[in-house]
This record gives sequence, C-alpha cells and structure tokens, in this order.
Amino acid sequence: MKSRVYLVLGILFIFVAGLMFGINAKTKNDQLKEDLELLGIYTDVFKLVKEIYVEPVESKKLIYGSLRGMMNSLDPYSAFFPPEEYKEFTTETHGEFGGLGIEITMENHKLIIVAPIEDTPAWKAGLKPGDIIMEIDGKPTDKMSLMQAVKLMRGKPGTKVTLTIWRKGVEKPFKVTITRAIIKIRSVKTKELENGKIGYIRLTQFQENSAADFRKALEKFKDKDGIIIDLRNNPGGLLSTAVRIADMLLKKGDLIVYTKGRTPRSNEEFFSQMRPVIPLDVPIVVIVNKGSASASEILTGALRDNKRALAVGDKTFGKASVQTLIPLPDGSGIKITTAHYYTPSGKLIMDKGITPDIVVHMTQEEEMERLKAEREAKIHGKKVKVEDPQLDAAINAVKILNFARKSEK
Repeated sequence: MKSRVYLVLGILFIFVAGLMFGINAKTKNDQLKEDLELLGIYTDVFKLVKEIYVEPVESKKLIYGSLRGMMNSLDPYSAFFPPEEYKEFTTETHGEFGGLGIEITMENHKLIIVAPIEDTPAWKAGLKPGDIIMEIDGKPTDKMSLMQAVKLMRGKPGTKVTLTIWRKGVEKPFKVTITRAIIKIRSVKTKELENGKIGYIRLTQFQENSAADFRKALEKFKDKDGIIIDLRNNPGGLLSTAVRIADMLLKKGDLIVYTKGRTPRSNEEFFSQMRPVIPLDVPIVVIVNKGSASASEILTGALRDNKRALAVGDKTFGKASVQTLIPLPDGSGIKITTAHYYTPSGKLIMDKGITPDIVVHMTQEEEMERLKAEREAKIHGKKVKVEDPQLDAAINAVKILNFARKSEK
C-alpha cells in the first residue's frame, strides 16, 4: 500500500512539474528548480508523517488538509472544500438553506460578520456587520477554516447554537444563542413612500431569482417620481445577477463593470445590452453602509459612475474580488480568487469601499436602534417609529432630483 502511495505521489510530482513547464515555457530555470525543490519537501514531509507519526493517518486527510491550507494562505475568500462541504456550499445561491442567515468572512484568523440577512434568525437576534465570532458552541474560531465555521453553525432546524461575539464599543465579549431555521430568502422587498410618490426597493442578496423579482418591482414603480434602492447590509452574491440588474437601469452600451486577472477568461467587460426598464430621467438613489459588499458595490459603482444614481449612507465594505468555483473529480472543489473587478471609472475599491455622494453616518447605537425597531415591527406587527436618517436623506435627494427634472421640462 505504501509503495502505491509513493508511486502516486511520484507521478503527481512529475505531472505538476510538467504542467508548470508547459504553462509557461519562459519560466526561468532557477524558479522552476526552486518550485521542484519545494514540491520535493512536500513529498518528504508526507512520507515522514505516513511512516513515523504516532498514529496511522489516512492519505486523504493529509492531502485535503494541505489543500485547505494552500487555499487559506491566498486570501480570505479562496477555499478548498471536501466533497460534503462543496455540495453544501453550492446550495447557498439558490435561496434556501439551513442555518442562521449570516454572511461571514475570515480575515487574519478572525471570523467576521459581513452582514446578517434580513428576516433570518441572525438578523432577529441582533447580530450586525463587523461583529467578530470568537466561539461557536464554546469552540474557538481562530484556527477554523471558513467552511468549518459554516458547518458548525448549520444544523437541524429548531436546534440551537451559541455564538460568542466581540463587538467594537462593547466592553467585553457576550454570548448570543440562536435557533437554527431553514433560511428562505426573499431577496426583493418593496413598498411605497411619500404617499405613493416614491418607490422603495429593498435588495437583501443577489441570488439567481433576484433579477426577475427586481424587474417586477421596477415595472410597478416606473411611473413614480423616483426610486430608492436599499442595499444596506446586502453582502452580495452572484456577479451575473448584479450585471443583469444594472442592465435594467442603464442605457444600452454603458459599461457596468470590468474584471482583470491573470488569464484571458478573467479579463471581461460587461456592458448594458437592453433598453432600460424605467425612463432614464426617473431619479434613482441607492442607500449603502459598511454591510454593503461585493455585488452591492458593483451595482452602486455602475450606477454612480454612469451618472444614473446618487449614493447615500456610509462607506461600503470594500470587496472587489471575483471568485470562481471549480469542481474536482472526487466531488471536492475549490473557490479561488481569479480576478479583481473595477468600477466603470477604473476604480479598484478592494479594502477601500465606496464613499457615498451624500455621507450620512449612523453611529453603532443608531444602527442598532434602527434594526431593533425594524425587527419589532416585523416580528410583532407593531407600528414602531423607525429613526432612519439615511432613508430620510435618500427621500430628500429623490425630491430634489425630481424637482430639477421637472424644472428642465
């Protein structure tokens, strides 16, 4: 059995060396030599672990562990998934899965909440963007991979999980116990504001079905004085959905976003290809905050840079990387960063975010009060006054833009 393992590793070693040479024939000999030496060290360590570690270890465990470490060393968004985890991960963009309802990322061994998804257990429990999850049911997260943490938080609906949270401005970590549920996300929600004069569209995630639902909302509101698109605490989702939604709002031929990577397939430009769903002179205002990330920033950047909308609120999260899912033959897979995306004006907002045209900062306490009031109104059906200066500013911006539009006519 040992001889077969080493034979397979030897063949893999030769294959990788040949592949590296074939990919770039101009690679310097010294670089190739260094890579081969490092791969040799890898096989030496593998052999030593198999032969002298205190207990027998499965080859798959070692290989999977090294692949996980390889991907984790790249950035917070790249990852290796064993078959079960890969299958679980690919269910997330379909709009229904079991768990708590939070988008998380791993940075410097810290498990950080990007945003709680509206109407989910995490949202109802009061978790917020920027919270750091220190423990999951008493298990420290600083040595976990992102998917290991996700797996611990998911479970049978109705069961409970306890998170230990560190929050900026709070004296010490605190525990939150949340009941798991099947997460059914309705990503597009609408209402009318200002006696029906302004259409309000709340977009909580960019899922497969979000574009179709967003189009229905636009059709309903196309005769309004203006439209507000609320992207606060929207952690993103599918790039293709963000492009399709932007396409509904821009004039044909406008650049929506472009990506740059190391391979030709990673270098793409996305242009608006159809007639806008609503007239181009209907004012649009987008509300964002630090929980607005990824696809939310793509849509915001596209509308701002093409002078189609104003942005109101706080600076966004700053995630401008594109991940590609690649399945592997045994059912495992990788999620790897293959490109950065740039707004139409050429800005790379990675780790910088988008600063709104009209900055309306909400303190942590104000944001918590807003979310608390919204939760109470939704959960208990109460008419609770929600203090929301960002929404108020967006409404005022729509009124000013609409007044200017009518004055020009």
